Amino acid sequence: MAITFSIIGGAGFRAQYYLRIAEAMPDRFQIGGLVVRDETKALAMERQWGVRTYRSVEALLQQEQQDFVVLSVSGSEMLPYLLKLAETGIPVLSETPPAADLAGLELLYARLGQSGAKIQVAEQYHLHPIQQARLQLIETGRLGRITEATVSISHLYHGVSLIRRLLGVAFEEVRIRAMRFESSWVQGPTRSGPPTEDRLVPSLRELAWLDFGDRLGIYDFTRDQHRSWIRSNHCCVRGERGEIFDSRVLIQQEDTTPLQLELKRVNKGELENQEGYFLQGILCGEQWLYTNPFAPARLYDDELAIATCLLKMGEYVQGGPEFYGLWEAAQDHYLGMMIERAAGTGETVVAARPSWA
Repeated sequence: MAITFSIIGGAGFRAQYYLRIAEAMPDRFQIGGLVVRDETKALAMERQWGVRTYRSVEALLQQEQQDFVVLSVSGSEMLPYLLKLAETGIPVLSETPPAADLAGLELLYARLGQSGAKIQVAEQYHLHPIQQARLQLIETGRLGRITEATVSISHLYHGVSLIRRLLGVAFEEVRIRAMRFESSWVQGPTRSGPPTEDRLVPSLRELAWLDFGDRLGIYDFTRDQHRSWIRSNHCCVRGERGEIFDSRVLIQQEDTTPLQLELKRVNKGELENQEGYFLQGILCGEQWLYTNPFAPARLYDDELAIATCLLKMGEYVQGGPEFYGLWEAAQDHYLGMMIERAAGTGETVVAARPSWA
């Protein structure tokens, strides 16, 4: 039976992901309706996607039956919507971040911390195929206890979420040192599309060291790096017995034999293969660390990760486990703000355990 969800903020950039996923897999996901306040945008969405739109949350909830709603509004609007939706009792899959600032996060916990509201957050980066493969390899124990993780993939709370997952960190106190470096680079793609002219623009890089005492996280991100054609993403995870360096895996076994392995993406539809074009999974040696649950749908990695959020949310509302709760999201946003504070002041910032811990 297909998972049915509605979207609040249905005309935005992020909402388009959910619409594409539902369009690609109508047997698994159905759109209940969209809340789009602007009449002109609403009519455009109806024509483009063949969906029903409403001007208010109240109208949507009166007319539609859905398993949950996706809340896809700006960070400044997120808090009042979450509080309002919690009162209705409808399960919510919220976009990031759940509140704009630390005061908002603390208010959110004061109001919803003990409420039992069914809210999860669509933080997708740890659900990308390559990250699921890395996390699965860590789970096997072949790298031993993990002590270091370097993440140069996405900004602030997205990067922090990966660091905490890779290190196995929860809500521990952390000491943060950070710096900024500005240079120039050529304008690359943005949300609006590829560059239309060749020109130099400012490039701001932030580096941060997150010292958890017995584990170290290194955050390294240049704004718009994840869209750039001339900068690479990077991830390194180091444990007692080995490391993952991007797609390369180095392990020293207990009999002292060294292994050199690779996280290998396996795609169908290449060369003479006629099974369709899609990601089958990721291999490490003879072991499948990730198999694509949405094959043969033609989705790229970010869409596969968001589709996984939808799938896990469907299981959650039926009594399944949490997969990225409100307080996980609050913690990652909190540490992201502390990185910015440390980078701005040049001082070591101690991020103590917050109220939601």
